[in-house]
Amino acid sequence: MAVRTPSPLVVRAAAAAVLAGGMLTAGAVPALAAEPAAPAPHSAPAPAPTLVTVTGDGQSTAAPDIAILHIGVESTAKTAQQALAAQNKAADAMLAAVREAGIAEKDVRTESLNVSAVTQHEPNGASKVTGYQAGQVFSVRVRDIDRAGSVLQKVMDAAGDAGRIHSVAFDVADTRRLRERARTAAHRDAHAKAAQYAELSGMKLGRLVSVNEGDSGMPRPVALPAVQFDKEGVPVAPGEIEDRITVTEVYELR
Repeated sequence: MAVRTPSPLVVRAAAAAVLAGGMLTAGAVPALAAEPAAPAPHSAPAPAPTLVTVTGDGQSTAAPDIAILHIGVESTAKTAQQALAAQNKAADAMLAAVREAGIAEKDVRTESLNVSAVTQHEPNGASKVTGYQAGQVFSVRVRDIDRAGSVLQKVMDAAGDAGRIHSVAFDVADTRRLRERARTAAHRDAHAKAAQYAELSGMKLGRLVSVNEGDSGMPRPVALPAVQFDKEGVPVAPGEIEDRITVTEVYELR
């Protein structure tokens, strides 16, 4: 009996069916479920920076260029009206001398004016009014400091025995520059201290965190009482003006 050889078309069809069956079988295998992603670990909080707090002191000095005279008049009389009248006369003479010395009106100011009773204490403890005293105090700004002595001489000569010198103070016209130099010195002092602490601790100096300025005021020479002025020449010694500033600064150390 004759054996029939399958045609090439039939062979290809059978092979395709086998392959197709294999793909279906493979495809029938259930896919593995995807595992959930592991949660990201929580980041640890950054450690607080190491801080150092230092205090810096700074000062600056300058030669004064203006003088402030605290001068006045004082009169005593039996009645308040008489004392005030005498005081007014002496004050007018003093102010006239100030103007003749070339002092501008804006540089003259009345600081105080008072009239008070003069009392006398009796042996029995009682007190009685013996008269009245009237006085007035002026501040006079002398912008040419070399003329301070001559201005004092003029006003005291004009007021006579009623004239009083309460004090003489000295200052600088531009206090801003004086303060800036003191502030610079205070900051440099604080920065140097912080840098030293960083070196001592084996660390490096980091950023400046905060600055707090403490106002130390602007000292002035001690006021001189009237007895220290020579009536003949009225010499004055300006000395130096000093300003001081204190700052507290906080730095990071790395």
